[in-house]
Amino acid sequence: MLVSIIMPLFNEEKTAGKIIEKVLGLPLDLELIIVNNGSDDATGLIIRQFADISKVKIIDKEKNIGKGDAITTALQYAVGKYTIIQDGDLEYEPMDIVEMVNLAEKNNAPAVFGSRIRNPKAGISYQRYLWGGKLLTIIANMLYGVGITDESTCYKMVRTDIIKALNLECRRFEFCPELVAKLGRNGIKIIEIPINYNPRSFKEGKKIRWRDGAEAILTLLKYRFKPMGKFSVRKK
Repeated sequence: MLVSIIMPLFNEEKTAGKIIEKVLGLPLDLELIIVNNGSDDATGLIIRQFADISKVKIIDKEKNIGKGDAITTALQYAVGKYTIIQDGDLEYEPMDIVEMVNLAEKNNAPAVFGSRIRNPKAGISYQRYLWGGKLLTIIANMLYGVGITDESTCYKMVRTDIIKALNLECRRFEFCPELVAKLGRNGIKIIEIPINYNPRSFKEGKKIRWRDGAEAILTLLKYRFKPMGKFSVRKK
């Protein structure tokens, strides 16, 4: 199998069905691991409509601890060559995953990130998110020398054996900085590709808040100095 797509869903009844159909329609050898992350709306019912599809795995979490917890739970079941995260809204275009996989295969790349910054036609969320993302990118590049343009992009695709070896500890939205930090500490090269982005508003369901940005900075700092023993890919 070429790619495992992990989709954490929390109260996404308005978009869950559409984004699942988009992912399943991709011309890729894939598996879709859906995590119903403690939803209390109709998300669970919508997900169940896809339960009989062979390439779909569904994980139900009774309590919503956070996005990171959903990802680390689902990662245990991933069997594709690569793993990527797909949010449950419609901000990202799943067809971009095809290009990311093709780029990884062509270049034998261990990590491919989809960059909104590299696409001048990509939408812009709130200005504070734009500049907050730029700040996180600067800090990540300064601390780890990863040379990326979009630290907070959802589309981070990593070879599955590598991402599992990193022993991710994230529970909430700190998945992105932890992954970047651990790839950087291991000297794993990240290549980028321009992607599409259609941001949604808070009214439409956007969940990230300012405190998540602060947590991301602390996470980047934390893993710069933390001993690598438990997340050293070279020792696996």
